[in-house]
Amino acid sequence: MARGKFLSLLVVVVVAGLSVSGGGAQKLGNEVVVGTAPYRIHTLFSVECQNYFDWQTVGLMHSFRKAQQPGPITRLLSCTEEEKKTYKGMDLAPTLEVPSMSRHPKTGDWYPAINKPAGVVHWLKHSKEAENVDWVVILDADMIIRGPIIPWELGAEKGRPVAAYYGYLVGCDNVLAKLHTKHPELCDKVGGLLAMHIDDLRALAPMWLSKTEEVREDRAHWATNYTGDIYGTGWISEMYGYSFGAAEVGLRHKINDNLMIYPGYIPREGVEPILLHYGLPFSVGNWSFSKLEHHEDNIVYACGRLFPEPPYPRELKEMEGDPNKRRALFLNIECINTLNEGLLLHHAAHGCPKPKWSKYLSFLRSKTFAELTKPKQLTPRSRQMMEVDVQKQDVGEPEKSYPKIHTIFSTECSPYFDWQTVGLVHSFHLSGQPGNITRLLSCTEEDLKQYNRT
Repeated sequence: MARGKFLSLLVVVVVAGLSVSGGGAQKLGNEVVVGTAPYRIHTLFSVECQNYFDWQTVGLMHSFRKAQQPGPITRLLSCTEEEKKTYKGMDLAPTLEVPSMSRHPKTGDWYPAINKPAGVVHWLKHSKEAENVDWVVILDADMIIRGPIIPWELGAEKGRPVAAYYGYLVGCDNVLAKLHTKHPELCDKVGGLLAMHIDDLRALAPMWLSKTEEVREDRAHWATNYTGDIYGTGWISEMYGYSFGAAEVGLRHKINDNLMIYPGYIPREGVEPILLHYGLPFSVGNWSFSKLEHHEDNIVYACGRLFPEPPYPRELKEMEGDPNKRRALFLNIECINTLNEGLLLHHAAHGCPKPKWSKYLSFLRSKTFAELTKPKQLTPRSRQMMEVDVQKQDVGEPEKSYPKIHTIFSTECSPYFDWQTVGLVHSFHLSGQPGNITRLLSCTEEDLKQYNRT
């Protein structure tokens, strides 16, 4: 286990007339002391041993400090034994090494995203820090924190986590939820930003992992019309694992579509996002950025290298007259500039030569940039929750519940049954038949020697 040296923040927040509400903030005279029970916050994020995640880690860690996020942070690092032999980034963040499940130890399924719930389960079981925390904030690595994420200030309570809205999780409204949770009516389309009480996470985490495995195995329902996954490859199974797992343990989220924004999107009027999630390409004029173009980028370890500089703030004022669209452009450049500032400081801290003066480096070190990127505070509109109708309406599915179904058919090792198998399995997928299908294949030893398994 490698652990970087970072200071935890002890923040005293003066709160007037704070009321007791479930597991939310409680009144302690006139002060809430963040960092002491019951106001201890811990932030988690999950990554693997790759350059792709290392530069994201540098950006997230820099924004964590810059935004003055209270409490400690832990990187849940999943590495294969082979990856660990050459990995250089153990000191990038306070780190807990967790066993890699990228290749599932039982099924052989290759699905690195499962490391997120598996890492959380491991942290809860094996980290001493997990024993001394009241609230947990779970983020993705490809995020920039703009201001303190304090769960009870967002409205989180014990039994009612706060989460960002992921509207494309259409499986919450169709047969997918009915197949994978006994409480499909509790399935929430959430992800990205998760803020919850530690007791809720302890109940949820094992189910999150289990449901992720379950959805990965349900290949019959990976299609876009069931999952919303445009690739239809089961890549967002972990997201459904979270939503179905939360439904199983009875958690109902307070859903907020204002706290997190993708660069490139236009913020709502009066809303100050406190989290940038750069999961999608974004652009400003002729300049653009996509994280996928930097999948193998060793920029963390290349002294003096930064991402291409975006336009300067004064150029945006000339570029866009609409105030909200201009705010969106400012968020775009804030995202990449914060990443570059983090890389610049990281290189300096690791013995890189001082880079030559440039207009852009001067800007990143300027009071103007510091003022533009100082910690943001929640606005009243940022706190507004979405109204969620508990009565779910199915999308393209009949009004009935499906039990868990498995289809079985029996064949022998001969071409006669092979063409029938192709037709049956093809029709199985086309028809949307719920559940999985298994062929019971009977072969003699002699048949097996020549049989070409399909």
